[in-house]
Amino acid sequence: MKNCRLKNSYVPALMSALIFHTILTEELLAGRPGVREENTFDVTVHADRPVNRINPIQALGAGVDGHEQGECARMFTDRNIAEMRSAGFGPLTYRLRSELAGEVWHWNPRGTWSDPLHQRGYWTSDDSVVESINLSYGYRLPRRGNTIDQANDDGYSRIADGDEHSFWKSNPYLDSHFTGEAEDAHPQWVVIDLGAIKPINSIRIHWGTPYAEQYSVEYWSGSDPMHLHSSKKDEWRLFPQGAVGHSVGGTESVRLCAKPLLIRFIRILMKRSSRNSAQVLDDIRDRLGFAICEIELGNVDDDDRFYDYARHAPGRYEQTMIYVSSTDPWHRAADIDYKVEQPGLDFILRSELTDRLPVLVPVGVLYDTPENATAEISYLLKRQYSLEGVELGEEPDGQWVSPEDYAALYAGVARRLAALNPRLKLGGPSLQNFESRLLTWPDAARNRWWMNRFLKHIRTAGCPFDFFSFEFYPFDDVCSDAAPQLLEIPKRLGTMVASLRADGVPSTIPWLMTEYGYSVFAGRPEVDIEGALFNADTVGTFLTLGGSKPYQYEYEPNYLEDELKCSWGNLMMLQLNPDNNQLNRLSAYYAAQIITKEWMQPTDELHAMFPVTVRQRKSTSSSAVSVYAVRRPDKQWALLAINKHPNRAAHLAVEFKFSGGQQPARFADQVEVVQFSREQYAWRDDGPNGYLTRSLPPARFTRKAASFYELPPYSLTVLRGKVPD
Repeated sequence: MKNCRLKNSYVPALMSALIFHTILTEELLAGRPGVREENTFDVTVHADRPVNRINPIQALGAGVDGHEQGECARMFTDRNIAEMRSAGFGPLTYRLRSELAGEVWHWNPRGTWSDPLHQRGYWTSDDSVVESINLSYGYRLPRRGNTIDQANDDGYSRIADGDEHSFWKSNPYLDSHFTGEAEDAHPQWVVIDLGAIKPINSIRIHWGTPYAEQYSVEYWSGSDPMHLHSSKKDEWRLFPQGAVGHSVGGTESVRLCAKPLLIRFIRILMKRSSRNSAQVLDDIRDRLGFAICEIELGNVDDDDRFYDYARHAPGRYEQTMIYVSSTDPWHRAADIDYKVEQPGLDFILRSELTDRLPVLVPVGVLYDTPENATAEISYLLKRQYSLEGVELGEEPDGQWVSPEDYAALYAGVARRLAALNPRLKLGGPSLQNFESRLLTWPDAARNRWWMNRFLKHIRTAGCPFDFFSFEFYPFDDVCSDAAPQLLEIPKRLGTMVASLRADGVPSTIPWLMTEYGYSVFAGRPEVDIEGALFNADTVGTFLTLGGSKPYQYEYEPNYLEDELKCSWGNLMMLQLNPDNNQLNRLSAYYAAQIITKEWMQPTDELHAMFPVTVRQRKSTSSSAVSVYAVRRPDKQWALLAINKHPNRAAHLAVEFKFSGGQQPARFADQVEVVQFSREQYAWRDDGPNGYLTRSLPPARFTRKAASFYELPPYSLTVLRGKVPD
């Protein structure tokens, strides 16, 4: 990779450009005649009714996560940590990559196995305080069911791997033995995606132990059941002979219908377990749930010959796509995944990154055990770390977990943690970004709303739910022009929040945006000026909507990547140089400083946030300008203004409207201006060798209050001053 540093030859020219731009901008801000109406925006701050109160020291945060082998040591040096902290963030959240990878997290490398003789089984890390934990790892699951995962995506399903000795098994903690619910309260399922429509009339299931004594085989009536945004008419339909009430396990062939049906997606829904086990060790968890070694799916012709359309191979891209409802966390010492490492809990919680503030920590839920989760929090409490809260699991909706199953696993962990320390704040579920409404397959009451059903289940269980968390990554397409996508930020985030409120998420508990970024995929907009615009617009929108804490996902330094083979970038505010220890400050870094140190006052006091309306003169199109207003403890009003048009300046006419029939007011006397645009920042897109040609701090100056304030194309601007009440 090319040395991506700011080259010294640019510095004199850049300084001259900065001085020229500052003088020019001051002249423009004076309110010149001839401002074009179509580029003018009337900005009204409704100064009589705050919509939120924020303490920026405690609210504006960032997150750290797991990384590739050996990278944590390079990312988290003392020098890099100091540079990270200079961005101005306060609270920290620790993200759990192993949960997305479908792995068990050995948060402490010391611990015990349920089968210690063979170094396998169910793992519980040691909660005794012996020595600091500097690194930790996830362990792959040999009973894995999903073909794909949300992390490195380099595993595969054991249902279609062609190995009769391997098998998938569902999570035993969803059995009535642990949940206390009815035996059929949490049916488990396997979905087979054949990749194309095929003529299907038969299935052959090679059961493991325990097997399903009662199950049904169904097909999907619509296009894709796993995206969950299909028509309300789409549903799982039972094959004519798809109900099996008395299975005896082994290899079982079922003729599903007389004539083949043209089908792509098939589901096996398992309702009653045999509760037997082939394991030597008598662990109740081995006898709970359902196990399948292999599935053949296809067509039996008139000569009784079976044509199997499923592809069987031990590889992500070679096998037929399989999705499962849950996975057993059983594993072996040999299953350690050295490719990805989590920074140690002690290393992070003792570092300067915490800024001596409480930290939001995770526990594994989907692919872990309640015992291991409880031991983790016990360890942290013994170490006397200050915890903001405990986030249970990560992105269950993105891993096709039903709301009832996640709620049952959540409740199993939450009860133990509440008994450990009733003062702990527990919540989740760190939902993935979604469009319009978060849906799932309909239940018996035809309810398809994921969060609504989850909340109903945990209320019935009577376990604590002290905060709600979700993530915001709205743009999967990092290959297209970013400009039209940036216009969608306030509407997309507003739609998400409105739908979650409609689903019943309480407004009386804190709402945490535990991750946000332009896209889950690496791309150029994240390292160019658009990354700064996105972050500022997202934070402003979220706080205006009543959000409590946004955590930026791109805290640690990182490298350029090209995940979709079209655009090099990454979610990062600091760029690591592969050849030396130099760090490059990217646009997200400057946006963070503008938000935490210029818009907000960097003090441990409440700021009042007020709604703003923006109206573009002589235009009915989507506004390219967003404005967010706070009244700071120093009695100044500060506006964060974002111009998302790539090549057109905008002119703001600002007024503050108070109650009681008072005349609208304007900034009085002096206005401090802080501005960040292409004059300060430029990225040269050169594939893996992309580099900065400009990386300067925001321009700043003070001037007299004016009728109009100019926002350059693609820019962040803070206008700060006093307003007569």
